[in-house]
Amino acid sequence: MENKGPSQKGSLLLLLLLGSNLLLSKSVASMAICPNGAVNCQVSLPDLFDRAIILSHYIHDLSATMFTDFDKQYGQGRGFITKVINSCHTSSLSTPEDKEQAQQIPQEDLLSVILSMLRSWNIPLYHLVMEVRGMQKAPEAILSKAIEIEEQNKRLLEGLEKIVGQVYPVIKDNEIYTVWTELPSLQLEDENARLSAFYNLLHCYRRDSHKIDNYLKLLKCRMFYDSKC
Repeated sequence: MENKGPSQKGSLLLLLLLGSNLLLSKSVASMAICPNGAVNCQVSLPDLFDRAIILSHYIHDLSATMFTDFDKQYGQGRGFITKVINSCHTSSLSTPEDKEQAQQIPQEDLLSVILSMLRSWNIPLYHLVMEVRGMQKAPEAILSKAIEIEEQNKRLLEGLEKIVGQVYPVIKDNEIYTVWTELPSLQLEDENARLSAFYNLLHCYRRDSHKIDNYLKLLKCRMFYDSKC
């Protein structure tokens, strides 16, 4: 049997951790990707990717739980799911739909896609928090998750900008993102229409956070390991 080196064993352990269904603890996910906001990060590139992957997985778990909480609280019997197909504001971004497509994209282009997706969510997540705060009898669990997701999305974006600055600095300043124009939908007087807009936003972020998580894992495998990813 082939002996695996320490770094390979460490990577397998990380993948087992990421593959579990347990929510990653805040103490692990809150670890700074690049400590103290250093301009020239002293953390090794593989470790930067490990930290970004842990954070992205934590964010996706949060988004999935928040979506489920919202659906149970507001979505039962309203048929919201029939209205969300192909209606995400990030649908205009050219993103690979599966692993096979992602494998064909150059690494720098895939990193650029991740940056664009994270940047495209800055404004929607900010307004999500503001509007959830204004909802009557909004469950505290949903509000707390919305606040944390907004903060963690910013942290992940900052960390990815550090990574891109090390490996492909030319794309760091590429400010491509999609504009979100659905704020009026979150402020409608009609309750059913307003809740449908919230449902759509949470559905889209759950979808995109899953894509980002998968893209990061694939990128690390492609960049640091010779095995088939």
